[in-house]
Amino acid sequence: MRTTAVRRTALAASAAALALLVTACGGSSDEGGDDAKATSDQSAPAGDGKTESEQAAPAGDALGAAELEKIALAQADVKSGEVATEIPAGEDVSRDKVSTDDKACLPVALAVAAVAQGQPGAEVKRSWEGQTDTLSEGSGPDGQDMTEVQVNMIRLNLASYAGGGAEQALTELKTATETCAGGFTATVDGEKMRVAEVTTTAAPKGGDAGVAATIGIDIGKEAPSPMKIVLVRKGGTLATFSATNLSSMMNGADFEVPMDVVDAQVAKLG
Repeated sequence: MRTTAVRRTALAASAAALALLVTACGGSSDEGGDDAKATSDQSAPAGDGKTESEQAAPAGDALGAAELEKIALAQADVKSGEVATEIPAGEDVSRDKVSTDDKACLPVALAVAAVAQGQPGAEVKRSWEGQTDTLSEGSGPDGQDMTEVQVNMIRLNLASYAGGGAEQALTELKTATETCAGGFTATVDGEKMRVAEVTTTAAPKGGDAGVAATIGIDIGKEAPSPMKIVLVRKGGTLATFSATNLSSMMNGADFEVPMDVVDAQVAKLG
């Protein structure tokens, strides 16, 4: 597989990019077409129904895009890696381009693609890329030290909701991670991919509530390629982190989300 194709997949950190990885590795993809549109149309946006917790949540106006920009992750907030404030058009997935064969699983697909849940009042996007170089346990053919390079990517979506919209969106995402634990099929930007499994992990600290999960993507190998999603709510603002590790995408090994990046963003939510 070409290195450029793999880096594009990691940089996008989205379901669409992973679908391209499946194709490059010898899998198959096909157009979402009318079926994808139909599934998307049938999927009700988060926040349409009123739960008891939402009714109890204080009403309020959603932050505007300019206000979100002020509290969104910036380069000065992190000690390592690079923060990008603009997502290239070819890597930015919109909500109408995401659908699932089971509409109950749509919140998970949206999170993987770093797309806001439900109908936010405003949203801003960021990306972060970091690299660590460590000495590997083995040595090269001539006995020289070998360096293991780990490249981590995070796509961040910061969205604001009026009233209890953020709380409802997070609740529906948590329900989806449990309902869809056995996997589902998603179509993102016309590319189909198979999610083999969804495993809920320890909720992140900070904020008012949070959800985290590992998403196993089937790319035709023995072990699924893991992606991680972390969502943190603070008041009416919901931060979605879609994380991937370049090596883990290829070998199926687990990896740790760079929590310093998550913590830096959550700290700015107030």
